[in-house]
Amino acid sequence: MWIEALDLMLQKLSKSLDLSKVTAVSGSGQQHGSVYWKKGSATILSSLDPKKPLVDQLGDAFSTKESPVWMDSSTTAQCREIEKAVGGALELSKLTGSRGYERFTGPQIRKLFQTQPGVYDDTERISVVSSFMASLLIGAYACIDETDAAGMNLMDIRQRVWSKIVLEATAPSLEEKLGKLAPAHAVAGCIAPYFVERFHFNKNCLVVQWSGDNPNSLAGLTLSTSGDLAISLGTSDTVFGITDDPEPRLEGHVFPNPVDTKGYMIMLVYKNASLTREDVRNRCAEKSWDVFNKYLQQTPPLNGGKMGFYYKEHEILPPLPVGFHRYILENFEGETLDGVNEVEVKEFDPPSEVRALVEGQFLSMRGHAERFGLPSPPRRIIATGGASANQTILSCLASIYGCDIYTVQRPDSASLGAALRAAHGYLCSKKGSFVPISNMYKDKLEKTSLSCKLAVTAGDQQLVSKYAVMMKKRLEIENRLVEKLGRR
Repeated sequence: MWIEALDLMLQKLSKSLDLSKVTAVSGSGQQHGSVYWKKGSATILSSLDPKKPLVDQLGDAFSTKESPVWMDSSTTAQCREIEKAVGGALELSKLTGSRGYERFTGPQIRKLFQTQPGVYDDTERISVVSSFMASLLIGAYACIDETDAAGMNLMDIRQRVWSKIVLEATAPSLEEKLGKLAPAHAVAGCIAPYFVERFHFNKNCLVVQWSGDNPNSLAGLTLSTSGDLAISLGTSDTVFGITDDPEPRLEGHVFPNPVDTKGYMIMLVYKNASLTREDVRNRCAEKSWDVFNKYLQQTPPLNGGKMGFYYKEHEILPPLPVGFHRYILENFEGETLDGVNEVEVKEFDPPSEVRALVEGQFLSMRGHAERFGLPSPPRRIIATGGASANQTILSCLASIYGCDIYTVQRPDSASLGAALRAAHGYLCSKKGSFVPISNMYKDKLEKTSLSCKLAVTAGDQQLVSKYAVMMKKRLEIENRLVEKLGRR
């Protein structure tokens, strides 16, 4: 399907664009998915006939037609086996950037080895989706880039090499099937003759390493400086941050920064996001965002010590089941937690419910981001997604984080990021060394669609400090809920 999609896309593009003018290409692939090339496929890949569609020539190039993707959650046993082999979930996270996750490529490879050993033995090369697409374009096996490799539970994120201990815990002879790693800005190769003859690309067009959708989104949001934070408020809420000194934990993920050879990106994902906000709006605010905003404005910051945890869906961060938990913090003034007691209650009045929902999500984001080593306060926050259009919600965000909030409308940030990375890879190749990506658009952002708009200025710093105290209490309660109800 992916092969046919590439062919179809290039057919359409070639009718409206002069592809001979393209000097570099890169791309974005969904993270964690894997493709299994069977023995002898390198020869097929290098000798494609430009007169025939790709799909007609590559149908027999794979040891299995199945390609596990991020939606597959069937590898819990394999996750636990790999974690145990390296000393536990936290040790795996410190080593690879994440604890064992079912959707990650390493556990998926282990499952394939255990359940289909013949398929594994017949596999010559394992690609992730991004390196698979790059392989098609260069007519040879492309390296996996370091950033996407961090979504596999297989790479040592500090050394940026395959981790021997994790490879051995996953499957035999795995390193030779994975091939080498490459920096995200590296050139995978020149475009294959197939695409030169069939679609009229320039034979000197560079194929820059493809990467995953989340790293490309970070590039597309032009986050490049330690202290930058992006928060996407959509179907899921996602926090992207940049740091030079990450502290991997049991929750969230650490990846090498795709546009910086020394830095790292942090990613936190919340499943309960826009749909949960809509649920509270429908139950408590007359199904109206205007009423929702009015309630948020008329309730005081800190919500009189009322704190809520709203999990309409099974939550990822923290790992908790469906449920709603509400507390009143007695004697809470925001200065200290001394003498503060939390009392669980069944419900809040509607305005307090609205503020508890919004404050709670942002306090959790701030707390977990700081645990990962992200600077506090951030240098700035770039807010995206549907809820970023809500000025009242953004005002609450500014109050809790204590920094300026910017907005940007980039619905295709992953694709944009891939295009920017193609230009970045081209620039680095021509210079013969790494060049900061910010050099491409320094002092130019305001004149392009990449510009950000200041939406809300930083909140009152005294209030920010009080929210820090409330955040500490929230994390305490959250930890107890996880101990009682969640995945350890």
